Amino acid sequence: MFFAVGISVAVVFPFLSLFLSTAVHADPVQVTVFLIASPLTGVLVSSAVGRVSDRWPIRRRILVGAALFGVVGSLVAMFVRDYWVLFALCMTAYAFAGSLFPQSFAYARQILERDSPGQAAMGISALRTVFSLSWVGGPALAAVLLDVGGFRLVYGLAAATYALAALIAVVWLEEVEAPTPSKTAEPSADAAAGPSADAAAGPSADAAAGPEGPRWVLWLTIVAFVLMQVPMTLGVQALPLYIEQDLHSDASRAGLILGLCAALEIPLMLGLGALTTRFKLQTLILIGGACGTAYYAIAWVAPNLWVLAAGQVVNALFISAISGVGITYVQNLLPGQPGRATTLYTNTFPIGSVVAGPLFGVAAHFGYRSAFGMSTALMGAGFLLLVVTAMWVRPSRSATYPTR
Repeated sequence: MFFAVGISVAVVFPFLSLFLSTAVHADPVQVTVFLIASPLTGVLVSSAVGRVSDRWPIRRRILVGAALFGVVGSLVAMFVRDYWVLFALCMTAYAFAGSLFPQSFAYARQILERDSPGQAAMGISALRTVFSLSWVGGPALAAVLLDVGGFRLVYGLAAATYALAALIAVVWLEEVEAPTPSKTAEPSADAAAGPSADAAAGPSADAAAGPEGPRWVLWLTIVAFVLMQVPMTLGVQALPLYIEQDLHSDASRAGLILGLCAALEIPLMLGLGALTTRFKLQTLILIGGACGTAYYAIAWVAPNLWVLAAGQVVNALFISAISGVGITYVQNLLPGQPGRATTLYTNTFPIGSVVAGPLFGVAAHFGYRSAFGMSTALMGAGFLLLVVTAMWVRPSRSATYPTR
């Protein structure tokens, strides 16, 4: 299921701007509007779906419905080349299809919590690795299909993989019960830091998100992840031009750098998942944030390509921690609401991508090395927020929900 979901996105997303520019003949303004409206609409729809999915036992049906929306959207994109029809499609069918990714993680969380609670964090990391594997071959496969048959084959493959995901959900996945709402309680005496004034006063929906910490901890944690997602997008966008103009090397070397990082991510993500059974999630997240700050600082001052390549070790460790363990970390902040929690986390990527756009324009004006300087500052701010919020989260070695 995760591999099918990953392929359906990996064959379309990298070539979306090319599709709009060459096949749809959209002008630059239309392309920009489309690329901004699409993720923002996806954030709104996924958030609404996430809230609904935690109230009733309908998560499996949501998976089926989201996959079928993906089938419809991809089939229309195979043949239609009218910009406004495709724009309406991105605001409706593809927006609902976007909820398939967070809802798959939410479904997995419920199954893992029920069947093997002590291995939940490791299981989530393993599934995130499967999604990453789909991105290893997906873009390359899409490039081949473009050469052979154009965008009709690309969107045809996307429709087929969405259909496969729907079939798997219908035939093999069982429906799960609605998550049991957690009862808000005061932080216990063994919390990492003293209770807040609101929490000390007693249970309150405004004061706490759940037994893992106060509500403000949840929202500041989400802000921290957004701040860390911006450099991930900005760094990739600026990398080829940075290598060519500042490091005086071939821009195509960016592919080798990104490939090296991706190759390191997979074993590191699995390794960090295994470590969640022995170490606190907070510890792994903070190590990841520190590595991210270190990598962008290295890239900012890198004198040549070899230093940048060596830095991919800490970059891969950062991405593995934030993308793998980060999902479980946020889920633990909203016990009993896996749909909403996972959606809050996954929404940090499109929001970060939107913020990265204007910063890329700034880097184009001041030099592409400045992109990594801005990324270092954003990463540092995100890391500091994680340090502050982690002090208020009850330490936990496992990914299980707190005892109710």
